[in-house]
Amino acid sequence: MTLRGIRKIDKRVLKSGNEIVDHLGQEKQARAQASNKKFPISLVVITLNEEDNIERCLKSVSWVDDIVVLDSGSTDRTVELAKSLGARVFVEEWRGYRDQKARAVELAKNDWVLSLDADEALSVELSYEIYQLKDNNQLNKNGYESPRLSYHLGRWIHHGGWYPDKQLRFFDRNHCHWSEGQVHERVVGQNIGQLQNPILHWTFRNLTEQIQTNNEYSSLAAKDLSERNKQFSVFMLVLKPVSKFVETFLWKRGFLDGLAGFIISVGAAYSMFLKWAKLYEMDQIEKSENVKQNTVSNKE
Repeated sequence: MTLRGIRKIDKRVLKSGNEIVDHLGQEKQARAQASNKKFPISLVVITLNEEDNIERCLKSVSWVDDIVVLDSGSTDRTVELAKSLGARVFVEEWRGYRDQKARAVELAKNDWVLSLDADEALSVELSYEIYQLKDNNQLNKNGYESPRLSYHLGRWIHHGGWYPDKQLRFFDRNHCHWSEGQVHERVVGQNIGQLQNPILHWTFRNLTEQIQTNNEYSSLAAKDLSERNKQFSVFMLVLKPVSKFVETFLWKRGFLDGLAGFIISVGAAYSMFLKWAKLYEMDQIEKSENVKQNTVSNKE
């Protein structure tokens, strides 16, 4: 799909509900679904209160013979909806993003896995592209990367580092695995192919959710810095947010996404500020605890 084709989805993809068919892909989807062919591929998804997203996600992949939903205690209709669409649902305690996704892969019946977040779905074009690869016996790589196109603030975001945002989500688990930290977890592997069409991502319901996510991720990032014995620096506290804004809004041309691009860049800078501010807070708490312990020891 060309960039022009992707931009046409702005007007065609529904922002809510479960229908994600765009006018360019209807014929291809109809041909793929008409065969009713199922492949030995597992779709795996982790969830927590995703009733607004889970149907759209699962329905975007009609040709897998196994669907795994690993839930961490939803209180809405997520589990019910997933089961109604044929998913094998497991409810287990939250392990963190990376470990939860790795556990979902372990639960799959097949070695070839398609790992999606609940707020993601395959575009019709990508669904058909993967379908054709498997149907023609052309899976000759250990995994395949796809671009990811995100919807936020009423539009698809094409700049500021948000696109193409390559994601390795379709892979053989014998050769690829979830890695990195608990914040920016990703699948890694060798001999990786490239897919042309995008995963669609409804990243935040609103700005409030984005702020909450930035708060959560900055806490995890600060903890990660602390565990790697990174020292707080006033220089980093001041420089990193500024450089992040320049990177996303100017260098990566976030300004081409208009006011949405500006808001996203400010949010990215603020998240960076929070990460270093929270590392400072953790250092201060640790020093305070040490002073208390020393005071108690001296009294004894």
